[in-house]
Amino acid sequence: MAILKPFKGFRPKKDIVEKLAALPYDVMNSQEAAAMANDNPYSLLHITRPEIDCPAEIDVHAQEVYDKAVENYSNFKANGWLVQEEKPKFYIYAQTMDGRTQYGIVGAASVDDYLNGIIKKHELTRPDKEEDRMIHVRINNANIEPVFFTYPAVAEIDQIVENIVKNQEATYDFVAEDGFGHHFWVINEDTVNQRLEQLFKEKVPFTYVADGHHRTAAAALVGAEKRKANPDYTGDEEFNFFLAVHFPDNQLKIIDYNRVVKDLNGLSSEQFLEKLALDFNVVEKGTEIYKPNTLHEFSMYLDGKWFCLTAKKGTYDDNDPIGVLDVTILSNQILGKYLDVKDLRTSKRIDFVGGIRGLGALKDRVDSGEMRVAFALYAVSMQQLIDIADSGNIMPPKTTWFEPKLRSGLVIHELI
Repeated sequence: MAILKPFKGFRPKKDIVEKLAALPYDVMNSQEAAAMANDNPYSLLHITRPEIDCPAEIDVHAQEVYDKAVENYSNFKANGWLVQEEKPKFYIYAQTMDGRTQYGIVGAASVDDYLNGIIKKHELTRPDKEEDRMIHVRINNANIEPVFFTYPAVAEIDQIVENIVKNQEATYDFVAEDGFGHHFWVINEDTVNQRLEQLFKEKVPFTYVADGHHRTAAAALVGAEKRKANPDYTGDEEFNFFLAVHFPDNQLKIIDYNRVVKDLNGLSSEQFLEKLALDFNVVEKGTEIYKPNTLHEFSMYLDGKWFCLTAKKGTYDDNDPIGVLDVTILSNQILGKYLDVKDLRTSKRIDFVGGIRGLGALKDRVDSGEMRVAFALYAVSMQQLIDIADSGNIMPPKTTWFEPKLRSGLVIHELI
């Protein structure tokens, strides 16, 4: 069963929280981060993307960059912009997008749960990205940014959250520049905190990484390092835990994650369409944007026109949790078979576009001449994600896109 603990978080003052809270470090490049934090000394990006305060063109993995993160984090606390709670607490973090709100429990997840498989994964991680975040956690001695988890919904947890949200004014409540609402409650009652901890231990058999696999791995591995350095550890030290927001699975919605390809691998448009017709029912839809309506249906944009591609029986295996995924069908029956894009992680001829940008973004990249063809997919379901994680399988790269992204900086967990 899952372990989730309250902790003594560091939180920003209410009057600066909107300026301090920031998007995750990995959804932007250095230039974008610098623009976002421009003229805003409160932005958490000064800690999570500290290269913006270093000389131009510096290697983002240089020691000077990590040292700047430590300096900035220390200054945030010294300035009183981040203040620690007097006692351990859970928090509620809610997000609103398109009139829909999802409510998460913010707590300290267990390093043991990650190591023994109670926390389940559905993506592979890259050692270089793990190491970058490990250095960041290690050198700051803190989880500056949370990870995004889900769990099988528990009615009593939902009731506790609903009661607090209805009867207690939010500690933070703001709409970010992207139009998404962020709402945050501090749970002060000891009995409620104790009950939530007990409910996770009794009612939640597994938790699942929804977004933030690299940050999760980095946090857990740093915790394991600290155990080796402290052989007499008891298991209660803060380095045995890391910062995570846990949303019930029935409140989350995965957004489509689409693909654009630079060329047709030497094929003409006519030849490509002829080959596609072997494995798909191909229907031209005209110039109006066409979005897939169901599993195994794809939308393709080519030569200024949209097409509906419906996978024929035999091109996928309903009994294979990976083989039945639309990303697998696309990879096996089109990208690898005809376009010679065989490794999604390393190929320079393919790029990925989150569905939050809309299908117009696919059209624009093809019309500009940057890309030759675009494919839109029907979004993966939460049940598919959970089934794959439960089976021990790994999803293909760039399969899931969760939105809204968690804002970092609403609360920070220190490892000491």
